[in-house]
This record gives sequence, C-alpha cells and structure tokens, in this order.
Amino acid sequence: MKKKLLSVMMAAALVLSLAACGNSSDSEGGAKTEEGGEEVSGGSYTIGICQLVQHDALDAATKGFKDALTELCGEDGVTFDEQNAQGEHNMCATIINQFVSDDVDLILANATDPLTTAATATADIPIIGTSVTDFATALQIEDWTGATGINVSGTSDLAPIDEQAAMLKELLPEAKTVGILYCSAEPNSKYQAELFEEALKADDIECKEYTAADSNEIQSVVTSAVSEVDAIYIPTDNTMAANTEIVKNVCVPAEIPVIAGEQGICTGCGVATLSISYYDIGYKAGEMAYEVLAKGADISTMDIEFAPQVTKMYNKEICEELKLTVPEDYEAIEVE
Repeated sequence: MKKKLLSVMMAAALVLSLAACGNSSDSEGGAKTEEGGEEVSGGSYTIGICQLVQHDALDAATKGFKDALTELCGEDGVTFDEQNAQGEHNMCATIINQFVSDDVDLILANATDPLTTAATATADIPIIGTSVTDFATALQIEDWTGATGINVSGTSDLAPIDEQAAMLKELLPEAKTVGILYCSAEPNSKYQAELFEEALKADDIECKEYTAADSNEIQSVVTSAVSEVDAIYIPTDNTMAANTEIVKNVCVPAEIPVIAGEQGICTGCGVATLSISYYDIGYKAGEMAYEVLAKGADISTMDIEFAPQVTKMYNKEICEELKLTVPEDYEAIEVE
C-alpha cells in the first residue's frame, strides 16, 4: 500500500513539474512573452554577432549593442557569439549560415554585407542591423515606408549628406573639383556618393568618382585621384575605414584634404567630419533587440532608427600639416 501511494505521489509531482516547464522560458530560446507583448521573466538569449571588419566605428557599434543587452538582460541573461568576417564576403556567409544552423535567438548584422547575407539566409530569425547607411538600398526595397516589412530592423549610420557637403564648402571654399572615394562593392557607399554629388551641383563644384574593388586597389586609385582633384570625400565606407593609413600616406604629401563620412575615417586620414556616435547607434540597436526578444515586438514594423545627434569634428594633426584653419564650433578628435 505504501509503495502504491509513493508511486501516485511521484507521478503527480512529475505532472506538476512538466506543467511548470511548459510555462517557463526555454533555456536556449529566451523569455517567453504573453499575448500583447508583456514581458515574462526567466531564460537567456543567444545572440550571433557578425561584424564585417575590425575598425573603430564598427567596434564601437558592437560594444554599444552588447552593453545595452547586458544591462537590460543581466550578465547571465544573454550570451554573445561574436564573429568577425575580416572584410570577406565568403567568411561573412559562413558565419551567418552557422548562426542559422545553431538557431540563435537573434542576429546582429554589423554593416551592410552581414545584413544582406543574413536577410538571404533566414526569414525566421530576427535580424538587427547596425552601421548600415540605407536599409532600403541594402535590401532592395522600392516602396520604402521606414520599416522593412520582413524580419529585419536596426539603426542607420547615415549623417546628413547635405551638411557634409556644406562642411566641405565651408572649410575648402577654393575647391572646384572633388573626388569621391569609395569601395565599389559597397552599395551604400554608392548611395552616399550620389547624394553628395547632388548636394555640390548647385555650387558648380565638379565631382569625380574613384572606386576600388578591394583594399589592394586603394593606393593606385588614390594616387590617380590626388593628381586630378582639389579635395576628396569618403563616405561611411568599411573598406576605406579599414585602410585609412594608405589614404593618408598618399593624400597628405600631395596636400589634398579629405572630408570623412565618420569619425574613424577622419582620425585615420581626414581633416574634418560631421560625425555620429557609433556606440550610440549600437546601443540603440541593443535596445531594439531587447524589445523583440523580451517584449515580443514585431520586428517587421519597427522603424529604422538614426543617430540622435551629429558633431562637427576635426583632425588637429592633419589640419596643422595642411595649414588648414578650422572654425571654433568644430570639436577636436581625441586620439588615444
């Protein structure tokens, strides 16, 4: 009789245990959410991070993303599988496909190539992009509404192009021919180049495009450019950002100033930039990821977010070398 009673009690305990598990979070899939997006505590998330290449801007965005999610989820609430594609598309695809195979809870695509690769690889896993200039261009969305309509959202690194053009005219009023330098493999760089050229047309400033397919072509392309232009503009281009030393070693001796699309490029080879904080857009991307994972937000309807502010900044060392005077409202870039 005692054995029978013990068996009944054990069976009841097992049923209660299974019921509790059914209502708790999956240890791999993260916290469950009730209908209406109410947060339910418990569980942890695995995030796959694919960063295109290592340079200051993308590094800052990744750090901001991780800091935001760690603060919101707690140290034990999130695990990051952080991978760097070293600027190679094939490696980027390998990393993303492994994330899909591992069925991670969310993918952070840091830069355009990881974003487009991830969007092609999965329609189910939510993808947050950051350091992407124009999501519509990257994802080839024609009827743009502010949200992608698919499993993708994120933050843009686009600074106001017309204000960048105004900066060039303010600092270099004698410039009549401007070279626009970028990597031909980056569609968002082409997008910025077109906007920048359009912004200079009204002042009869001629623009010439100079493109490199990869880092191996940069030196020859820049050498050609400095013999034909008065100044160079580099948009937020990852290939150029990873190779600023090459650009500097050609442009500074030739006394050709570079206006940069972001702070990292300006630090390496530019005279001035209208810069955003990549840490801030990464942090915002982390907050958006939390909304999707913990609160059940519909990623397909989440509008792309932009940097909250821009700052006029200048490279003191290169400006002094080129004997360029900068107005007082520019902030000197602090070089570590």
